[in-house]
Parts: sequence; structure tokens; C-alpha cells
Amino acid sequence: MPDRGRERDLVLAPNEFAFISDETKGNINVYVGPHKTSLANTDQPVVFDPESKRFSHKTLQEATHTISIAPEGWYLVLKNPAKDQSHPRTGALNNLPVLDIGRKVNIPGPISFALWPGQMVKVVQGHRLRSNHYLLVRVYDEEGAKENWSKAVIKKKEGDDAKDGEDGGDAIHDGGMPDLTMGKLFVIRGTDVAFYIPPTGLEIVRDSAGRYVREAVTLERLEYCILLDEDGNKRYIRGPAVVFPRPTEAFITHNGSRKFRAIELNEINGLYLKVIAPYSEEGVDYKVGDELFITGKTHKIYFPRPEHAIIKYGDEEKQNAVAIPAGEARYVLNRLTGQIALQRGPSIFLPDPRTQVIVRRVLDPKLCRLLFPGNREALEYNLSLAQAAGAKRGADFVADRELQAEEQSRRKSKRSAGAPPAPPPPPQGFAGDGFSRNQGFSGPRTIVLDTRYEGAVAIDVWTGYAVLVVDKSGGRKVVQGPHTHLLEYDETLQLLEMSTGCPKTDENLLRTVYLRVLNNKISDRIDAETRDLVQISVRLKYRVNFEGEDPHKWFEVENYVKFLCDHIRSLVRNAVKKLGIQTFYSDATSILREVILGKQGEDGRRPGRVFSENGMRVYDVEVLDVNIGDESIAELLVEAQHAAVQQTLALASEQRKLEFTERSEAISQQIAAVQSTTRRASMVEKQKEVEQQKSLDMAQIDARAEARQRSQAAELSQQEAIDTIHRADLARKRATQEFELEQHQRQLELQLQSIRAEVQAVVDKAGAVSPELIAALQAFGDRALAEKMAESMAPLAILGGESVADVLARLLQGTPLARLLKAASDGE
Repeated sequence: MPDRGRERDLVLAPNEFAFISDETKGNINVYVGPHKTSLANTDQPVVFDPESKRFSHKTLQEATHTISIAPEGWYLVLKNPAKDQSHPRTGALNNLPVLDIGRKVNIPGPISFALWPGQMVKVVQGHRLRSNHYLLVRVYDEEGAKENWSKAVIKKKEGDDAKDGEDGGDAIHDGGMPDLTMGKLFVIRGTDVAFYIPPTGLEIVRDSAGRYVREAVTLERLEYCILLDEDGNKRYIRGPAVVFPRPTEAFITHNGSRKFRAIELNEINGLYLKVIAPYSEEGVDYKVGDELFITGKTHKIYFPRPEHAIIKYGDEEKQNAVAIPAGEARYVLNRLTGQIALQRGPSIFLPDPRTQVIVRRVLDPKLCRLLFPGNREALEYNLSLAQAAGAKRGADFVADRELQAEEQSRRKSKRSAGAPPAPPPPPQGFAGDGFSRNQGFSGPRTIVLDTRYEGAVAIDVWTGYAVLVVDKSGGRKVVQGPHTHLLEYDETLQLLEMSTGCPKTDENLLRTVYLRVLNNKISDRIDAETRDLVQISVRLKYRVNFEGEDPHKWFEVENYVKFLCDHIRSLVRNAVKKLGIQTFYSDATSILREVILGKQGEDGRRPGRVFSENGMRVYDVEVLDVNIGDESIAELLVEAQHAAVQQTLALASEQRKLEFTERSEAISQQIAAVQSTTRRASMVEKQKEVEQQKSLDMAQIDARAEARQRSQAAELSQQEAIDTIHRADLARKRATQEFELEQHQRQLELQLQSIRAEVQAVVDKAGAVSPELIAALQAFGDRALAEKMAESMAPLAILGGESVADVLARLLQGTPLARLLKAASDGE
């Protein structure tokens, strides 16, 4: 079992303390280490709960706490301090003093102490401020703030560290004591103070994230921020600046950002503004409710101001211009007068939203089918416009911006129906000013214009066509192709009706607004009767042009097809009635062309059939088919034509045989002549080849002989040079040997002179010696001299090719040594 006595021992190390409750008296004592004591059964360790403000029983280990330590640059926020400003003594038992309940004091470090029961403390790091930091300070104890105002720990910035910042006031400066009313807020800016610990009576207000130090807004150029005060006023500040809010102000944020870019404008966009507060600028007074439209012509960069509110259509802040290509236009509605004008291209049109609205014209389905035949897409688009206009109580136009807003909402709904987009990754890398250049070629910026249905109604009149444009005031205008005509808002096109079928009838009329004025083709079938009562059917195709100085006459006949066909039918039937079937059938095309187009003139041309009523002229006709109603008569005419054709074919066959024979013989003669010419040319070429081969062989022989001569001459010159070199080499060797022999002779002479001098010295010394000794010494000296001379003369004897004795005998001839040398040689 564990030792109960040891469990009741309280052992506190340095920097530790514990609360012990005496249950017999209700007192709570403080034990501060280093300390050891044994607890009685009535002593219970307790812990003070700051939330419930009550003491709860704990084990000794749980009741043991470390003392509160604030190092240099930190401070303690102590609640319920002792009235006598005392703290528990170290290493002893401390009784609870009287506490100043509800009071809070700030104690700067370095300091450490244990807590009294019921006290609460928080260790806070001193507030270090950069130039873009600030603190929001609040007065919580007016009397304590005034009493301890000078005890604040403040490290002010000096020199280059001190900077100016945008500040609305209520900041702590170097002046005297400010107004320290309870609840008063102050701003301590990082541009003025580098380090701050508040005195008793002041506290630092945390932000929404629980941070003491708040960040000011650093604005670069072309940036601004908005500060909203508690009284509802806004303050707009432009960069570059470090912005510190007033104590009652808050930054307005949008998408999590507290600063915004200025709005860049150019000549093709602008801002639609509403004046919400009166102001004056450049001598102009603006009243509440005035509307302004500013563009890049007057404001390249726009910074919002508190007197302005931006009027937006949808999510777009800017009013952008619309590109109107060449040949297109836009309908522009004047909001004040209701007049709709046509703004033509090419241009970049920026409407003034105060007075101008771009609208789209709604066409009636029937008119749409006439203007754009077969274009189902255009019809469906106009039906959608009609539905949008129907929602506007019968209006025959729709505002362009309303349609664009609907399209944007549809695109947004499609995006929202899909998977939610992933959040963008946090920015990485360098975020300062810089230049980015592509490593490859970057093409120019490209804009795709799709304005088929956004602009005014455009009528493309093709080549050879014309339309009649009429307006509600009665004006008429003919437009000929190729041309693109933009309809004014009150303009429409004249309707034409044309008979269809073959023969042409009015049962199914073709309605159109396009008149083919050049190379028009109209086909028809005419039933007629000849003079001999034979029924015939002729199928024709007319080529028609509309001519004349007044093109308005072209549209004066509503159904020009019927008008043309009826008139020509009458002419053809009258002409056929005067002719028999054989006469007409044999030359039907010429007869019909003469009846319709007139007789040929001297130039071979026919005048054509002119209709003065609408300027129409038939300039050519094609006879496609002529049918005879009576089959027996038709067969007889066909047989007669067959016989004539057979005879013609037989004659043509014989003629072709004759032409074939003549051409075959002529070709044979030409072949023989060409072959003879080829053979003669071949012989001439062979003769030329033999002569060229002969010349080549002779040239090769001459070249070999010349090469042999040059080789021999070069070899002879080389032998002469070798002889010269050999003679020079022998001369150098002979001179070298002679020089060496002369040098040796000089050395021998010098040695002989030295020996003679030595002998003479010895003779002189031995003059006082007896003759016998002299003779003996002389003999000994002669012998030594002879030996040395023999050693010295040995190399010279070898060079001369003689013995040493012969050389010495020749040199010592006539001297006493000659006898000695002779005696030595005889003894041998």
C-alpha cells in the first residue's frame, strides 16, 4: 500500500506555489517554494477557477502552479491586486491579505511573483510596431489612467524610422495628457511608436482574430481605401500612403480586400455616376441627384469620392463602347425624346447612358421570312426578341443591355449548376513591380466580333438584285446590289408577288422583296395551233433585264412574271397560227426568236422585247422543247429527218476516208526523210569522235615524255648538291684536326719549358753535392723526366702514328737525355 504520510507532504520547488484550504477555518493560504511541509487532514489543496470564480479541490500535483514571470519587454495584466501592492513571500507560508476586487493593473517586466487566492493574471508580450502597424487603446479606468499615464513604456521612433501616415486624429502624441474619459479610444501608430506597454487604466483592444497589433493599409499608387465612420460618413484615401483609421472608423472590405485599384478609363468606356452630396469642382456646382457620365477623355484615372455613387447595370461598373463594323449600325433610343436614330459604322460608339440606350428591333415573323428567306436562325432569334418585348407590354424594341444581362445570368446559372470551382491557390513568388516577357512569339491581342443580331437590321442586296425601301412618311428609295442597306427604325421593304409553275399560274404565288434586275430567267410553256390545225407545245426560257434611268418603275408592276408571260403567249400564238406544221417544225427556234426578240439588225443583234410599263426587257430567249400534239404527224416528220440524216452521214464517212488516206501517205514520206537525216548526222558525229580520240592520245604521249625529262633533270641537280655538301663536310673535318694538333703542340712546349726549369733548379741545388751523388741524382732525374715525357707524349704519338720512343728521340736530340734514352733502348 502507498505511504499515506508521504502523500500529505507538500514539496514545492523554486518558482512554484500552491493554494491550501484550511477546512476548519475556511482560510486559504499560499505556499511558495522552495518549501516543504506536511499537510494536516483538514488541509486541502485547491485551485481557483477564473470562469466560475470559485475554488475547487484538486490533488497536490494539480494544485501546484508556476509563478507568473514577465521578462524584459513583457508585462502582466493582474486582476484583483492586493491593496497594499504586496505579493506572496518566497519560501514561506502566506496568509491572504485584503484584495482590491474588480480592479486591474498593468505591471511591466522584468517581474515574477506568485498569486494570491482569487487573483487572475495574463502574461502579454510587449507590443512591437512596424511602420504599418497600429494599436487601438481603450480607457477602462479613468482615475488609474490619469495616475499612471507617465508610467507607460513607450519607445518612440526617431530619424528615418519616423514616417508620416494618413491619420484622422485621436492618436497619442508627444503633447500633454489627453482626455482620458472612460471608454475613450486612442490609436497608437507604428510611424510614431516602435514599442509600447500600456499603463494601468489603459488596455489594448484586440481585433476580430484576437490579435493586439493591427495592420494598417499600405496603399501604392493608383490604389485607394474607404473608411466608414460610426456616424455613416466615409473617407476615401488615395495612395501612396500608410492609412491608420480613426478609433471609430473601420475599413470597408470587398472580397476580403481592404484596398482597391483606381478605375482606369479610356475613350471607349466610362462611368455613370449619381451625385449623392452637393459639392463644387473647378467652378462648377453639383447638386444632389445630378447624373454624370465621365470617360477617359476627361478622366484617365478615376478615384471614387464620397459625393459620387456608381450606377451599375448588372455587375458591370463601366459603361463600355460597342464596336460597329463597317456596313453595320445600331439603333439608339433617345430616352428624353423617344426618337430612335441609326448609328452607323465603322466606329466605336460609346452611348451616353443619361440620354441614349442601344435597342434591338423586333421584326414581325412574316417580315423576317421575307427579309431573310430560309434563315431559320434569324427567325428564332426574332421570336425570342418578340417574347422579351411582350414582357414590356407590347414594345417593338428591346434594350440591348437587358438582353446582355439576361445572357450573363444564364451563363452564371449554368456555371452554378455544375461543380463548384476550386478556390484559387495562394499567390507565390515575387509580388513586386516587374516586367514579364514571353520567351516565344506572342501574337497581337485579338477580338472576335459576332454582331449578326445585335445591330440594326441589315439587308444584303446581292449583285443583280434590287429592293424598294419605303418608310412610314411615304419616302421611296431603290437599293441596287451589291450593297448592304441598314434599315432605319421606320423603314421596310416593298413586297412583290410572282407567278410560279410551268406554265405560269397564280395558284401559288411567290412573295419576296428582292427583285432580280440582271440576268433574270423566267421559264414558261406555250400551247398553240398551226395553220393546218396541228396542236404544238413550246417550252421557253426568257432572259430578262430591268433597265431605264428611273429604277422606281421596276416596282410599278406587282407581278411582272404574269405580265411578261401573258404578253409573249399572245405574240407566239398569233405567229404560229400563220404557219404550217412542216414550216414551223423545221425552223421553230428561229421563228420563235424573231417573234419574241425581233429581227436581226445589220450588226447581227436583235433588239429584244421591251416593256415600257416597268422598264423590263427580254434580251434573249432559249427554246428548250417543241412538242407536236398529233403523234402520227410527229412520226412522219421524224422519219423524213432520219432519212436526210442518213444521207448526210454516208457522205461524211466517204469524205473522212479520203482525208485519212491523204494524211497517212504524207506521214510516211515525212518518216523516211527524218530517218535519212538521222543517219547522216550519226556518221558526222562518229568522225568527230575519232579525231578527238587521236588528239587525246598525242597529248598523253607528249605529257609522259615531258615528265620523264623533268625527272632526270631534277635527279642530276640533286647529285651535284650532294657532292658539294660532301666536300664541305671533308674540309670542316680537316680544319678541326689541324686545329686540335696545333693546340697539343703548344701544350707540349709549355710542359717542356716547365720541366727544364725544374731540372735547372735541381742542378743548381746539387752543385755542392759530390760528383757521384750528382751523377746518381742526375741519372735518377733523367729517368723520371723520361717517364713523365713518355706519359705526356703518348697522345701526340698516337695522333702522329709513331711510337713514344721515336717522338722523344726526335725532341731530345742533342741533349744529355738522348744518351739515356738510347741506353735504355739498347738495354732492351
